[in-house]
Amino acid sequence: MKDLRTFTVEDFLDGQVLLVDKPLGFSSFQAVNALKWALLRRFKLKKIKIGHAGTLDPLASGLLIICTGKFTKRIQEFQGLQKTYTGTFTLGSTTPSYDLETAIDAHFETHHITNDQIETVRAQFLGAQMQHPPMFSAVKKDGKRLYEIAREGKTVETSARAIEIYNFELDYSRFDTDKTINFSVDCSKGTYIRSLAHDFGKALKSGAHLSRLRRTAIGAFKVEEARTPEVLKEELCS
Repeated sequence: MKDLRTFTVEDFLDGQVLLVDKPLGFSSFQAVNALKWALLRRFKLKKIKIGHAGTLDPLASGLLIICTGKFTKRIQEFQGLQKTYTGTFTLGSTTPSYDLETAIDAHFETHHITNDQIETVRAQFLGAQMQHPPMFSAVKKDGKRLYEIAREGKTVETSARAIEIYNFELDYSRFDTDKTINFSVDCSKGTYIRSLAHDFGKALKSGAHLSRLRRTAIGAFKVEEARTPEVLKEELCS
């Protein structure tokens, strides 16, 4: 991606794809707002169309596609692209959100889990399948976000959605030491890696939650080509 200092206001209005490396603790909305503020300030605009093509949770880092101007019409196109994630599952415990947003609510045995069992379960998650979204998600149920229902201390039955896992690689060399498994997964639009972690633990007759997540690719776009919101903001404001 080129240095943003070389772009004109017409470039951004005609449409640009900005590749952002979102840091931990930063929401996708904050990333969009930071760049929107910088664009409005630099070009003395009152408004500009800008939006992201696929949310990343604050506890996840990595690639976020932000579109400006006429390219905001392509957001659905980018959202439909294959995604690649890396991260860590922690076995032996679960959380209501399936990640570290909420505290551990249950502990499970892991002594029965062998490398062969891990490989067998890994293979079971390859290909087309149905997946239930986590309760702590933006999916709507009867007009209300699931996370709103979850934060009221309630649970509802969620509808499974069709997804596909194209590639699923595991590194369980540290499993005996700290009960963690590192992973890399290529998946379709709509896949919740938190649900994958939760379901993976259940399939091993134990429990698991997602303890680290980074999005490294969206289609042909790579995180190595991206820059942090602060760096992009600095380019626009200098």
